[in-house]
Amino acid sequence: MARKKAVILLSGGLDSTTTLYYAKAKGYDCFCLMFDYGQRHKKELRAAVKLAKLNKCRYTIVKIALPWSKSALTDLAVKIPKNTGKIGKNIPVTYVPARNTIFFSFAASYAESIGAKRIFIGANALDYSGYPDCRPKYIKAYEKAVNLGTKSGVTGKKIRIETPLIALTKAEIIKLGRKLGVPYQLTWSCYRGEKLPCGTCESCLLRNKGFKENSLIDNKI
Repeated sequence: MARKKAVILLSGGLDSTTTLYYAKAKGYDCFCLMFDYGQRHKKELRAAVKLAKLNKCRYTIVKIALPWSKSALTDLAVKIPKNTGKIGKNIPVTYVPARNTIFFSFAASYAESIGAKRIFIGANALDYSGYPDCRPKYIKAYEKAVNLGTKSGVTGKKIRIETPLIALTKAEIIKLGRKLGVPYQLTWSCYRGEKLPCGTCESCLLRNKGFKENSLIDNKI
């Protein structure tokens, strides 16, 4: 009997990798979808490819351009802020305009084409940088839109967007990932593409917080 199919939005970071292992543990045949969208470095993307191959998952890299984006992740002229230990409450300069909406559109097209009824994303609404397209309300609204605007949706074969990490802290995500056997040393979270993680960007701070709260040493540092 064929296994149920799922599209996994895989960036190569801690959250998306945990989500891949979660979907695999639930018995899904995982099709990994990655994006080269002009981000300032490719270390996370290379990590995603390595992880997909490690798990013997089919993967697709979609190359797109967002020349209008003034995010610190896409525009080298915009500096990535250094943080002293606090995560800001405002939407940071690392926000890429409508990024998840763009990613979901590709994922929905891919899922419908291969007969997958699930899209998995490692979105998180607790320990995260305040991105509006990671909130449960937005994701539910997008799921509704997908099923209103696709053949799958209107013929009763609805596509669901799964967010298994949405209500977990970073520490809880890491705890789950360790149970699932996630090789966190292969993941990359830092917004900067240097030899080692900077330890000062919001992504590094959140990752460090999660490992510290589990009394673990992150061997990526």
